[in-house]
Amino acid sequence: MARSTTPEKRPGFFSQLRTLFTFTRKAFPWLPYLLIGILVLGVGAGIGIGFVIQPVAWWSVLLWAITGLMAGILAAMMTMTRLSTKAMYRQIDGMPGATGHVLSTSLGRKWQASEMPVGINPKTQEAVYRAIGRGGVVIVGEGTRGRLTRLVNDERSKIKRVASGVPITVLYVGHGDDEVPIAKLASTIKKLPKAIDRATMAAVIKRVDSVSQSLASLPIPKGMDPNRVRAPRPR
Repeated sequence: MARSTTPEKRPGFFSQLRTLFTFTRKAFPWLPYLLIGILVLGVGAGIGIGFVIQPVAWWSVLLWAITGLMAGILAAMMTMTRLSTKAMYRQIDGMPGATGHVLSTSLGRKWQASEMPVGINPKTQEAVYRAIGRGGVVIVGEGTRGRLTRLVNDERSKIKRVASGVPITVLYVGHGDDEVPIAKLASTIKKLPKAIDRATMAAVIKRVDSVSQSLASLPIPKGMDPNRVRAPRPR
């Protein structure tokens, strides 16, 4: 049976916008009222500016009203995007694999991280993730902290063997003392002071990858499907 070579049609801008709105509204039912308020405020501000600027003319007021509407639409979309991100974090909080999703999508180009864990307990689903950047090496534990000790220590020892002198930061995802909520994980890592240059960073990535064991054969933690929980963003 011949396979179709027609590329899959991607959803259009307005379709993505509607999906984003629906996703965000589930977490924030008051979203429509907020967006309407932002649009009304934008139009009102534009009309106000039109009456302030002399001489006052109907076409000037109309142009400023349209300008205010455009600004309101932009502000509404930015607000909805930020709220959709909060809604996503609410949904994935506590789910196995959430840490890998955040590290692989939210750190930017200055950090290298994988969605797959570098250490995992198949029975309990405790997992350890790694990110390497200008701030050094960050080890992130996901799960019950007491059962993560061995996985974290093994990863730290491996990094020390191949990247001596590079700062190693250990973080635990959670809501307890000295733990980082999943919503603040990316920002916490980005705030780490720069400790190595780009050349050293590249060398560390190469060395660590050379001694890392492939986890492709290990079971992926259940309960996390980034494609389903990722807040869709309009393009």
